[in-house]
Amino acid sequence: MLPANRVYFLLSLGIVVFPILSLILGISQVIALTFLFDVVVLILVFVDGLRVRKDRVKISRELPSRLSIGRDNPVMLKVESGTSNAVIQIRDFYPTEFAVSASTLSLNLPANNTQELTYSVYPTQRGEFAWGNIQVRQLGLWGLAWHDWQIPQNTSVKVYPDLVGLRSLSIRLTLQSSGSIRKIRQMGIGTEFAELRNYRSGDDLRFIDWKATARRSYGNTGPLVRVLEPEQEQTLLILLDRGRLMTARVQGLQRFDWGLNTTLSLALAGLHRGDRVGVGVFDRQIHTWIPPERGQHHLNQLIDRLTPIEPVLLESDYLGAVTHVVKQQTRRALVVVITDLVDVTASSELLAALCRLAPRYLPFCVTLRDPQVDQAADTFTEDVTTAYTRAVSLDLLAQRQVAFAQLKQKGVLVLDAPANQISDQLVERYLQLKARNQL
Repeated sequence: MLPANRVYFLLSLGIVVFPILSLILGISQVIALTFLFDVVVLILVFVDGLRVRKDRVKISRELPSRLSIGRDNPVMLKVESGTSNAVIQIRDFYPTEFAVSASTLSLNLPANNTQELTYSVYPTQRGEFAWGNIQVRQLGLWGLAWHDWQIPQNTSVKVYPDLVGLRSLSIRLTLQSSGSIRKIRQMGIGTEFAELRNYRSGDDLRFIDWKATARRSYGNTGPLVRVLEPEQEQTLLILLDRGRLMTARVQGLQRFDWGLNTTLSLALAGLHRGDRVGVGVFDRQIHTWIPPERGQHHLNQLIDRLTPIEPVLLESDYLGAVTHVVKQQTRRALVVVITDLVDVTASSELLAALCRLAPRYLPFCVTLRDPQVDQAADTFTEDVTTAYTRAVSLDLLAQRQVAFAQLKQKGVLVLDAPANQISDQLVERYLQLKARNQL
């Protein structure tokens, strides 16, 4: 039980009034009245607090089954009042590692009513976290006392990669496949037969199916053309670096977390397009290897296997990771390496490893750039310290471009984008590769 502001106001009022009364009454009488007044106020505070105890609000918490890292995850508190109006303050003991939209919630709830309060938490780490009780303060009817107590709601929650982003991507891919978003088929780019249709002006004459045209019933004029689409059931292998360079924080998350989100997004796109998808996580050696498979169930397996993995302060062995892929995958495949690089010298092993894949495989180097480096490079200033930072940033970006130029000369595909934008850009590049049948 805690005194409310009204109690302090009454006690302050007594301090002002009783000295004035001392001019009329005797000192002993004023002291007695002061003591009696304070006792009465305290008794009223005690009684007001006891009355709240008999008419507490009821509160329950509803959490998402799985929280997504780097996203605002909603948490709902359902509040039910008793037979009287309730003025309450709520403090939910969420994990201290989370950022929160509102640490304290206030509510004025009429009698016999129910209301839902929502706030959001923003996890920046994956793993399992403890969620504590709900601390509640309810004001008495006289406004003299806060009744303070806890509602047992201890539980544990797991933070996964960006499942919200995966859900949005899945919807977008489904709309594209179902035709809600216009799907453009290009003649002759694919290798798998899709359908026959009537010849249109501008179609390639090489794709006219003369046998099918001859079998048409009498009266139907015009030749039939074969429509080809990109080949399905190809193999996509994703190598995710978890070495030293992936431990740095970018936009509040570790670079590895951005890479993991990107890995799952690309895997979802590959599975949705009918490809076999495999994933390897490596540092000095292959830490986790998930052989390529098809189907939605494989995405759930990838999420469960990859979620517990954390980056380590070890130098990555790119040649070892590529060698493992070559031994495991004998047929041609798209091999995507998700990592970061500094300059040509420091990334020479990465360059050698990717060049080893070409031309038997289709290597694809994906690097996660720090947007702060871009911002520093684009900011002109006359301050000496900031100017030095800008010079270093420009030099880093220039050396990255030199490294990428060497990769492109060796037939390696390259994508370098800010870490917080890499997922969408990589998925788009992958869909373009499928549409052009580059694999």
